[in-house]
Amino acid sequence: MDKQRQDIAEAVAARLGVSPDVICRRLRTREGLEVSCLYLSSLVDQTLVDEVIIRPILNAARETDAYGPDAESPDWLRDHIYHGQLKEIDGLDACVEAVLDGHALILLPGRRALAMDVCKREQRSVEEPSTESTIRGPREGFVEDLIRNLSLIRKRVKSDKLVFEPMVLGTETKTLVCLTYMRGIASDRLVDEFRKRLGAIQTDSILESAYIEEWIQDKALTPFPQLMATERPDAVAAKLLEGQAAVLTDGTPIALAGPLTFFQLFTTPEDYYQRADIATLLRWLRMAAFLMSIFVPALYVAVVSYHQEMLPMPLLASLAAQREGVPFPAFLEAMMMMLTFEILREAGLRMPRIAGQAISIVGALVLGQAAVEAGIVSAAIVIVVSLTAICNFVSPMYSFGIAQRIVQFAFLLLAGILGLFGLMCGCFILLIHLASLRSFGVRYFAPFAPLYLPDWKDTFVRAPRPAMSRRPAMLRPGKTRR
Repeated sequence: MDKQRQDIAEAVAARLGVSPDVICRRLRTREGLEVSCLYLSSLVDQTLVDEVIIRPILNAARETDAYGPDAESPDWLRDHIYHGQLKEIDGLDACVEAVLDGHALILLPGRRALAMDVCKREQRSVEEPSTESTIRGPREGFVEDLIRNLSLIRKRVKSDKLVFEPMVLGTETKTLVCLTYMRGIASDRLVDEFRKRLGAIQTDSILESAYIEEWIQDKALTPFPQLMATERPDAVAAKLLEGQAAVLTDGTPIALAGPLTFFQLFTTPEDYYQRADIATLLRWLRMAAFLMSIFVPALYVAVVSYHQEMLPMPLLASLAAQREGVPFPAFLEAMMMMLTFEILREAGLRMPRIAGQAISIVGALVLGQAAVEAGIVSAAIVIVVSLTAICNFVSPMYSFGIAQRIVQFAFLLLAGILGLFGLMCGCFILLIHLASLRSFGVRYFAPFAPLYLPDWKDTFVRAPRPAMSRRPAMLRPGKTRR
């Protein structure tokens, strides 16, 4: 029996390789029974191992009257080790997987083993998300620990209808992922579609929720996000109560929720913590900022290059005076300034935080002023590019802001080649593209195409809370009334 136990320990250690954190301890109880304990010191809480496993085993006395002379039975050990995560496993692969998951392996005589969860969970404290700050509302954000994230949702949704379906993705990383939804509220079709797409993921690594997003999104060749990525538990709870589903991934604070429509990209959780009129005004500002960010540079280039007759004479004379001596056409002038600002933005993000702010602010001011004084660009294009950059930052979602920048470069190219005609062609192409997108079966342009009149109360406007008594019809929820 001792030889069999030793063979299992050696086989597990051989699979793990020669590593300083592979610990295998031989223990002997007071009655002389030998037990082996195998674990990875880099993953377990050593204090918990000593107090919950090592000490009870050394002090254990097997009561033969209660359990009989069968030394292979682990029942006597369960009475000495008080731990809720103690489970019996069998097989070499299961033993290796348990050790890699932060369990301590207790090898008994024979080919029996017990696994105990003693994982050391290093995690940061719950704090406000830096990318989704709010004036009024909760200041809590998700962390990298999945169990802590589940507790943040349960704290807000104290209902037995809240369902967490765990699954393991990634053949090498074996990342724990949870599908979350409200039973009876989320449609069965939506939940089944989420299960199907998550189950179809075939990859060796899931290191962040973006890996999952690329696998389960409807269309890859589009810059627009098809799932909401957020660090806010209140935002996920609100989506679940509307009839959506969410995916939480261990090791990242970013949760995914869907379906997502185009007009939801202009909403924030804070819209529902403000009065209805204030929330409506803020949505209009975000939509206006989106239109300005994609149209202002292209309109400037098209009008200055091809359609000067559309400008009033005083404005045309002012622009002509500013552009006198500028060696580049308006298209190259705008493209250079926008590319320069994008480089400064990226440098500000990648530089250390203290130096990054100086790079982004001082760099933009110095370069813009120097370029105007040197006669390389006109003062008008500096104003246009600055206004466009500010409008990009109004986007509630970072991924949507990136999509805006891609669209504005495409519109700028079309306007530089074909003028207003090219800009109109770009508008039609963009509308056709947005109307063709889907997010888990829901049209991206809903509730306008197709038409869902009851959902208009939470699109361009945010109706008062008593008027929003029904869940979005476009989601086809199981329970329509809130």
